[in-house]
Amino acid sequence: LLHPKIIMASPVRTLRSLLNELRLANPNGSIKDSLAAKYIVAQFQKYRTTDQTLCKAKEEMHFLGQTYLCYLQSQRNYQRIRKEYAGRGERTVKDTANMVGFKLPHDPK
Repeated sequence: LLHPKIIMASPVRTLRSLLNELRLANPNGSIKDSLAAKYIVAQFQKYRTTDQTLCKAKEEMHFLGQTYLCYLQSQRNYQRIRKEYAGRGERTVKDTANMVGFKLPHDPK
């Protein structure tokens, strides 16, 4: 499901968000020479219409852009979560408690 903020976004905002996600996904942080970025910009320009024109393809393109944006954001979140919680072998009880937000009781010796 698409996030409500994504659904309400304008095509320009969707394009900017898509390019930002591509920038975050790129190891060197630049999309200047990215074929994907050039293709996405070209597709958004191809389906750009004026206020007087009603174009179903533009709406479909915007929806497709939102879908790709959701996919890229989900992939980035998946990688972040996997990196944080990936199996590193056995963990201590204290590490596991800290990971889920619990505190262990103190031993009053």
